[in-house]
Amino acid sequence: MQRYDTALDGVFVLEPTIFTDPRGFFMESYHQERLLELGLDTIFVQDNHSLSVQEGTIRGLHYQEAPCAQAKLIRVLHGSIWDVAVDIRPDSSTYGQYVAVTLSAVNKKQLYIPHGFAHGFCTLEPHTEVLYKVDAYYAPALDRGIRWDDPMLAIPWPRTDVLLSNKDRQLPYLSEL
Repeated sequence: MQRYDTALDGVFVLEPTIFTDPRGFFMESYHQERLLELGLDTIFVQDNHSLSVQEGTIRGLHYQEAPCAQAKLIRVLHGSIWDVAVDIRPDSSTYGQYVAVTLSAVNKKQLYIPHGFAHGFCTLEPHTEVLYKVDAYYAPALDRGIRWDDPMLAIPWPRTDVLLSNKDRQLPYLSEL
């Protein structure tokens, strides 16, 4: 497995080693010792799995407040997404900046997002399935988010005709946090 750092401290892409033969492929999607060697010492406690039926579905930008902030390790099982991490650490020199990575069932890349970041994605294909590990359990009382189309963030989403949940339509702007 290879690690590729992004422009935001702590956010990185993991690319697994893939073994292929006429039957298909094999890869280790999670190997705690190897990930420790790459600097990922997060202990995950829950897996979340989503299916987005429609291309152009946006989920996010979500995060949880402390003490239940969540680090995430995201991968795509079927389809593809444009995955976004936004720095919301108030004292960070990159506050309000984002990175975006295309994750797909084909490229098998994973994105690691530490505490202090909001996360969201836009599906690039219909019937996209996303699996992500988190290091804290879901805490509804601490569940928060930021509008996907916040002009302060100026994220160039791959689509403007998107499908959103009612909850995500009502999220506040970053300046309102």
